Amino acid sequence: MSETKPPLEILLCAPRGFCAGVDRAIQIVDLALQTFGAPVYVRHEIVHNKYVVESLKAKGAVFVEELDEIPQTEQPVIFSAHGVPKSVPAAAKANNFFYLDATCPLVSKVHKEAMLHDRRGHEVVLIGHAGHPEVIGTMGQLADNVVKLIETVEDVASLEPKDPDNLAWITQTTLSVDDTAGIVEALKARFPNIQGPNKDDICYATTNRQEAVKTVAPRADVMIVVGAPNSSNSKRLREVGERAGCRQSLLLQRAADIDWDSLGDISSVAITAGASAPEILVEEVIDAFSERYEVSVEVIRIANEDMVFNIPRELREAAIAAGVLEEGPRAEPVR
Repeated sequence: MSETKPPLEILLCAPRGFCAGVDRAIQIVDLALQTFGAPVYVRHEIVHNKYVVESLKAKGAVFVEELDEIPQTEQPVIFSAHGVPKSVPAAAKANNFFYLDATCPLVSKVHKEAMLHDRRGHEVVLIGHAGHPEVIGTMGQLADNVVKLIETVEDVASLEPKDPDNLAWITQTTLSVDDTAGIVEALKARFPNIQGPNKDDICYATTNRQEAVKTVAPRADVMIVVGAPNSSNSKRLREVGERAGCRQSLLLQRAADIDWDSLGDISSVAITAGASAPEILVEEVIDAFSERYEVSVEVIRIANEDMVFNIPRELREAAIAAGVLEEGPRAEPVR
């Protein structure tokens, strides 16, 4: 007689997982491989997810950290979704590389804001995490040491601008909405004339995933965020789950990382995924729980997402010419 499995309610956050920018970046690498063949070179992880990177490696993508690791080639060189400093495309041109920019359009929006503020004579303050590729890329749109990076409310107190009445702030797109609001409030309190973006820089996907976690986490014994340890938006989701009242909020790359003994006696688990985590890894986690528990799944949706970003024109045209895409108002893969 088989042992009866204990019941477990899985609360599945929606939206979760891939955002439009990540989906576009992966599509660019996939389509470049289909159109030009292997190898295709990618500067930095195209998105912060080991599973995605390994899958693309298996298809012929070669990942490098810097362009000088790439041999002289006519094969495509792709910049990651996080964006790059201006020096990178300049170096690619100097090496006669054929490059494709997979920077998320919402990150490119922040780049444009930085350049516009600079042209207008504003000193630019960037709210973000030091060392993150998106922050490096954004700061690299302007000359060295022009953009002032702040990470915390405490940093606002020590900020010493040249002209306190001539400041503008921008942000990394994957920050905690609540943390950023506190920093912006502190900036406005200290510098009343500071200017901000017309529309929030924190992207729609980051905001939606955090709101879903805030809604679901208080109902769960454990919050599981499927995502990579170097993924900013995934780390923020884990923090949001913890702050929302969940007794355990965990960031895991995949099901094999679950420490079953540490979960304790549970009756409900909330699951979400960072914007660079594929749905197959969420399904893997649900399957792992199903092996140990009698699972019921409730999807809790707080928003619908239908945003789609176009692939670069030069890749689209090459893919159509190669017969990989069908020509039309929105090119579709050839089936």
